[in-house]
Amino acid sequence: MAGERFPRVAATAGLAVVLLAAIGVQAVAIAASWGLRYWLVGGAAAVVVGALALVRDRQRVVTATAGLVVAASAVAAARLFDLPTEPGPALALASAVLVGSAVRALPSLPAGLIAAGGLVVAAGAWAVARPGAGGSGVVALNCLCWLGGVATGLTLRLLDERARATAERVRRDERLELARELHDVVAHHVTGIVVQAQAAHLVGRRDPARVTESLAGIEEAGGEALRAMRRVVGVLRDTADARPASAGTEQIEELVERFRRQGPPVRLRLPGETAWPPEVTSTVHRIVREALTNVARHAPNAGQVIVDVTREPDAVVVEVTDDAPGGPAEHRGGYGLIGLRERVEALGGTLRAGPRPDGGWSVRASVPCGRP
Repeated sequence: MAGERFPRVAATAGLAVVLLAAIGVQAVAIAASWGLRYWLVGGAAAVVVGALALVRDRQRVVTATAGLVVAASAVAAARLFDLPTEPGPALALASAVLVGSAVRALPSLPAGLIAAGGLVVAAGAWAVARPGAGGSGVVALNCLCWLGGVATGLTLRLLDERARATAERVRRDERLELARELHDVVAHHVTGIVVQAQAAHLVGRRDPARVTESLAGIEEAGGEALRAMRRVVGVLRDTADARPASAGTEQIEELVERFRRQGPPVRLRLPGETAWPPEVTSTVHRIVREALTNVARHAPNAGQVIVDVTREPDAVVVEVTDDAPGGPAEHRGGYGLIGLRERVEALGGTLRAGPRPDGGWSVRASVPCGRP
């Protein structure tokens, strides 16, 4: 979570510095020409809209609307009281941030209305500008800020939509793959039920007392099938290309050994008891594979990687950590982790990935497995 929050905090702090610098430069310029008292209205408007721009993520419609109203009021006041042309550079920049943020994040209708409102403010500034107030340059700058805000908002909106579509495709593919595996698991149990039911018919004719044993086996196999199906309620699949699953713990050892030959040293710890449902075993394998792939891709200078698989009363816990110093840890979360989280959560588990307090990266997942 901290890795995701830091870029937003840094961006807000950077914007605050830019807005303060713009307000300061404009105040000095007006003080040297008109006199600072002539910019009391414009300066107050720039401060208010700048503050709204810094908190724009909380209520985008409210902050953008309020910002445009304040900017329009500054334009009207500048015309009525013969003040410097507004919106000035600082106010135009803050307004552009609000408009761009709205265009990026809001639904199409409110985003379009707010963008149109910004254009109305720019057009109003052009309509009431007075040549003697240096209005032409200010209006041109205001129009450029508005265009920049809208263009930036649209670009980021398209990138966000593309990222969401890619993430959704990854989730869908992961759900389908998990469903294929569970199809094979359930088919196995159902086949066992059928075989034992047929055997019960035969045994019942010769030795009715042994029918109870067959019924107990049928009950156990049915319970296993139901538990596997509950883990993936709502997951749809296409049976035309079903593939057998699943990777066993010995394949986890092979995976770690292959990574060890090409990457940093790896220490693997597996529990003594590994009689888990196949979908759990395959998920553990996927977690280890994805985590080691991320280490190879983003932390080749790690001194050591630890793969720790433990058995808790109701779950299998997998944790993969590395000690890579420094580096852009927050950039390790990609679409692979999105798909992995979808798989783990479909089984009723949890997955966390992020930087460690003492350096490096950690991926930790808990996959429900039932009591041993």
